[in-house]
Amino acid sequence: MAEAFDSETAPAKINLALHVRKRRADGYHELETLFAFAKDGDELNVEAAPDISLSLTGPFAQSLATDADNLVLRAAHRLADASGVRAGAQMRLTKNLPIASGIGGGSADAAAALRMLNRFWRLDWDVARLLPIAEELGADVPACLVGKSCIGRGRGDALHLLDQTELSGAPLLLVNPLKPVSTAEIFARWDGTDRGQMPQGSDRDILLQGRNDLQPVAVALLPEIADLLAALETQAGEGLARMSGSGATCFAILDSLYKRDQAAQHTARKFPGYWIFPTHVA
Repeated sequence: MAEAFDSETAPAKINLALHVRKRRADGYHELETLFAFAKDGDELNVEAAPDISLSLTGPFAQSLATDADNLVLRAAHRLADASGVRAGAQMRLTKNLPIASGIGGGSADAAAALRMLNRFWRLDWDVARLLPIAEELGADVPACLVGKSCIGRGRGDALHLLDQTELSGAPLLLVNPLKPVSTAEIFARWDGTDRGQMPQGSDRDILLQGRNDLQPVAVALLPEIADLLAALETQAGEGLARMSGSGATCFAILDSLYKRDQAAQHTARKFPGYWIFPTHVA
C-alpha cells in the first residue's frame, strides 16, 4: 500500500575531477571521475493516484517534456515493472537546475524518483537492488542514486565510496552561462590523449591534484566558460574552481559562507543573466 504523499530532493551532481582515459569499442569512454553532490537541486514530490503521471514546474520546466523519454517517468515505470507494484503515482518535478549542464539534471531526477517511489510504494528495496534499474537509465544515474561522494570508473557507473571526505559541508557556488553545449560533441572532440590516472586520497586531494579532461574541449566550443572560470578562480583561489562534467556549469568551493555569497554577488555583476546557485557540498 502506498503512502499518501512523499518528496525527495534531486541534488546537483558535481564532477570534482574527470579523467578520460580512452575510447571504448562500445562507443562510450573509459572514465575516472570523482562525484560529489550539492545539498540542493531539483525537487520531486508524489501523491497517490490511479496511474503514473508527471507534471513540471520551476524555472527550467519549459525545457522538458513529459513524454515517454522523460527519465523520471522511465524510472517510475521501470520500478513498477520490476517490482510488480500496481499502485500509481502523481509526481510533480520542480526543475531548479538547468538541463544538459553537466550537473546531473535528468540523472539526478531519475535517481530521486527511484528513492522516492521505493518509499512511497513501500517496497523497502536496498540500494543494491535499485542499482540495476539505475544502470539501465544512464551512466550517471547509479552515482546519483547513491548520492554520496564516490569514485566512478568505466562509464562512470562502477562506483567506490571514498575512505576520506574533507569537503562535506563546504560552501559551493554553481554558475552556468545558460548556453548549451553538446555532451556528444564534446566527447567526440576529445583528442584521445590519456593524461594519466586520477590521483588518490581524500576528495580535497583529488580536487586539488585532478583535472577535467573535457574542460579544454568545452572552452573551445564555448569561450564564455574560460572567462567564467577565471573569475571564479579569482574568488575561490587557484585549484578550487573547475567545470563539472561536460559543462557548461562551473563550480567554486569557497572557504566560508561569506566568501561564497561575495563570489555569487561578484559573479552576478560580472555575468548578468547567468544562472547562479549558492549551496553546500553534501
